[in-house]
Amino acid sequence: MPKHGKNFRKAVQECDTQERYSVEEAVEKSLGASFAKFDESVDIALRLGVDPKYSDQMVRGAVTLPNGLGKTVRVAVFAKGEKQAEARAAGADIVGDDDLVEQIKNGMLDFDAAVATPDVMALVGKVGRVLGPRGLMPNAKTGTVTFDVAKAVEELKAGRVDFKVDKAGVLHAPLGKVSFGPEKILGNLKAFLDAVNRLKPSGAKGTYMQSMGISTTMGPGLKVDMSQVRKFLEG
Repeated sequence: MPKHGKNFRKAVQECDTQERYSVEEAVEKSLGASFAKFDESVDIALRLGVDPKYSDQMVRGAVTLPNGLGKTVRVAVFAKGEKQAEARAAGADIVGDDDLVEQIKNGMLDFDAAVATPDVMALVGKVGRVLGPRGLMPNAKTGTVTFDVAKAVEELKAGRVDFKVDKAGVLHAPLGKVSFGPEKILGNLKAFLDAVNRLKPSGAKGTYMQSMGISTTMGPGLKVDMSQVRKFLEG
């Protein structure tokens, strides 16, 4: 069994990890339990009542968090001609086509997200095995394969989060930093849950949002009382 440090054990003592809190309490107590010397991220783990092995129950999408993520996002854009100029004007950090693919083949992965215009996707596919496992492959379903590269770059820079349910039916996503405080984290959480709700598959049966946990990078996970989630979303 893994051993936890004294700071973690102290944090656990100050909040009940078996208790199910309201959304607001879970966020507030999670922030209060953070103890690292750096500005920890705040994360959500949301279990859905879906079976991802069926294509009609896959939940995948993107949401631009109203309060951002509190970090600088480096964006790479695969495009040709005037679309390269549009991407640079929108703030893209790396722009290219064949040359960018070659850089990636040589080990360059100095970016956090990637956008591509549809006409260069065959080119991007040459490095799909490199980008895919790292979550960097552009995808039309999340709006990162588009001719409107300026909008995509601006959204990513502003704090857009791409999410995809894993094999266990769980969504993981960042909600910002501890330094944001409860109000901004709750605003981001509401935007995230609204986006997930809109993507409820027609094939999903029973309860859609089954359980939820809020945690910081180093802190304990706190459970949310799911009966309080609807009230939170409607508030």
